[in-house]
Amino acid sequence: MAAVLDARRKRLYYRSAYTGTKETDVFLGAFAERHLAELDDQQLDDYEKLLEIADPRLYKWITAQETPPAEYDTPVLRMIQAFDLTG
Repeated sequence: MAAVLDARRKRLYYRSAYTGTKETDVFLGAFAERHLAELDDQQLDDYEKLLEIADPRLYKWITAQETPPAEYDTPVLRMIQAFDLTG
């Protein structure tokens, strides 16, 4: 079971670092590197669901330029929005 979870986290890390635009790649790549290990199964599901969103739209949600639909407005999205790249 742990090996499956590790493989999932590795896949999510890769997807985070290669989303399509440089800004989102840098931001989500750093977030994933610092926080993926601590996310539980439900949070990983929510994170994976966010990665399915088109990159420009996701970036607008992360930077609070647009309000996400309720189904995507999860604690994980709020963690990403509060994430500090410099810290």
